[in-house]
Parts: sequence; C-alpha cells; structure tokens
Amino acid sequence: MKKMQNTNPEPGSSRRKRTTTLKTAAFAALLLLGGTASAQQRSNTQKSNDMKAIELTTAEFKEQIFDFSANDAWNYKGELPAVIDFYATWCGPCKMMAPVMETLAGEYEGRVKVYKVDVDKEKRLAALFKIRSIPTFILIPKEGEPQHANGAMDIAEMRRIIDTALLDKK
Repeated sequence: MKKMQNTNPEPGSSRRKRTTTLKTAAFAALLLLGGTASAQQRSNTQKSNDMKAIELTTAEFKEQIFDFSANDAWNYKGELPAVIDFYATWCGPCKMMAPVMETLAGEYEGRVKVYKVDVDKEKRLAALFKIRSIPTFILIPKEGEPQHANGAMDIAEMRRIIDTALLDKK
C-alpha cells in the first residue's frame, strides 16, 4: 500500500481554507441580501414620496398661483392649499430643507401642493413676496391671505405649520 503524500505543508490548513471560503461566501451573501433589502426599502420609500416639490417660474406662478400683473388684490388660482419654498442653491439651510419639502410633497399629495422657487432665477417673485432671508415659506390657504414662515426647521415643525395654517388642524 502506498503512503499518501501530504500536499499541505501545515496540518489543518485545508480546514482553514474551508473556513475562510465559508466566511467569504457568508459575507458575500449578506452583502447581496442587504443590498437587495436596501434597494427594496429605497424603492418603497420612493413610491410613497414619488410626488416632488414643483419648481415654479414666474410665468408658471402667474398661471397656477396668482397673476400679479393682471390683478392687484390677491386671488389664489389653485384648487388645493399650497406651500412655496423660496430657496437658493448656495444656501446651507435651504439645502437642509430640500429633502424635508420633498418628503412633505409626498405625504401631503392630494391635500397640499408643494412648490419651490429659486430666488436667484426668479427675482421678481422674491420681490413680490418681500423675501429678505431664505429659506422662506409662503403658506397659501384656499381662501384668505398668504402667510410667511422663515428659516430652517425640522419636519415635525413644518408638518405642524402646514396642518394648522392650511388644513385647519389644531
């Protein structure tokens, strides 16, 4: 009977290789499963927040909100209450509020319209509402005069403002 030659220079090295291979396979499986779950979670979040804040130009504002060149008295044209976020791309607090407003646009879909206006591009609109600091939020009820809210805030505070100013919730 021939004696089998040991091809492994160290005893137990095949066990280590198998253990390492199993660990690598388990890690790869976790990454794949985690990535899939994460992608699915992002997809579900996206579905609930598909509604985005609508960028307004001056022409669109006149058409959808209020034609200030034809009317002196405020007359809101929209069917739903609205929030207009006056922002600038370079503004830190505005950047912090952008995802909040996108989330709220999805949450309030069908009840409140969420718009945004870049003050650097639409200076006439910023002047119309006397925007002096950003972010500034104009809250427009279906009936009545618009109201202002200034500065960055957390999502809970913005919800509270929208609920009380636009949806008559206490």
